[in-house]
Amino acid sequence: MGTVTVGQENSTSIELYYEDLGSGPPVVLLHGWPLDSRSWEPQIHALFASGHRVIAYDRRGFGRSSRPTTGYDFDTLAGDLDKLMTELDLRDATLIGFSLGTGELVRYIGTYGTERLRGCVIIESLAPSFVKSDENPNGVDRPTIDTIRQAILDDRPAWLTGLLGDFLNLDQLLGTRVSEEMVRNTWNAGADASPWATHACVLTWLEDFHEDLKRIDIPTLILHGTADRILSIDGQGRRLHAALPDARYVEIEGGPHVMCVTHAHEINRELVAFIAQPAAVTA
Repeated sequence: MGTVTVGQENSTSIELYYEDLGSGPPVVLLHGWPLDSRSWEPQIHALFASGHRVIAYDRRGFGRSSRPTTGYDFDTLAGDLDKLMTELDLRDATLIGFSLGTGELVRYIGTYGTERLRGCVIIESLAPSFVKSDENPNGVDRPTIDTIRQAILDDRPAWLTGLLGDFLNLDQLLGTRVSEEMVRNTWNAGADASPWATHACVLTWLEDFHEDLKRIDIPTLILHGTADRILSIDGQGRRLHAALPDARYVEIEGGPHVMCVTHAHEINRELVAFIAQPAAVTA
């Protein structure tokens, strides 16, 4: 474990917690909201076994990182990632982002380019945008954002329970694809997050990534679940593939939003194959 300082709030440094394990070509894991890097547990063993150095870090406000009241926008979060990449001097790395982490990934490339990167993987993407539009009728608008933020303020633990029901499609998958123990473990991670950060990050859903996508010039894998109730496959996964037609695009049949847990075998198979030879994988 280690920490990297990414800023300051009043008298306190803002530090990111990270784990840097194994050896081989580096893979950097960018977790979703409102969870932390522990959510990558189903992938880490597969990545180690395939011969990779795995760097998993907690976004500011989540997990074991500092819990400031500032910096919950994609420019700052991408800057945090850049500080980690620079501090560890990572080269020829593969970035793997899930959900909110895809926003950090795409904004990082849009701002800092791909000099340090070998490839990237986008799982359940926010890009090209999550805002409701004619192209994306299943997206969100400001009233929806405000309702979610108020629910977080009113009773964050109860709201989190409802969220996980849709994250994991528990009405269909509990007891088959996901255990009660895994649900409890995931709930604990979300409940452990900073209440301020959990509330603040919802505003990032209104971000637009069309310009950032133009700078993706490395091999890319897009994974999206056909049963995602949060980021719809038509509005997000298929639109992203249309914007990045040279990417390898895989739809995981029946995959909910947190399919890295429920469909870990399918996800890991795609990750290991892509990271081994990203340049050889095409759409």
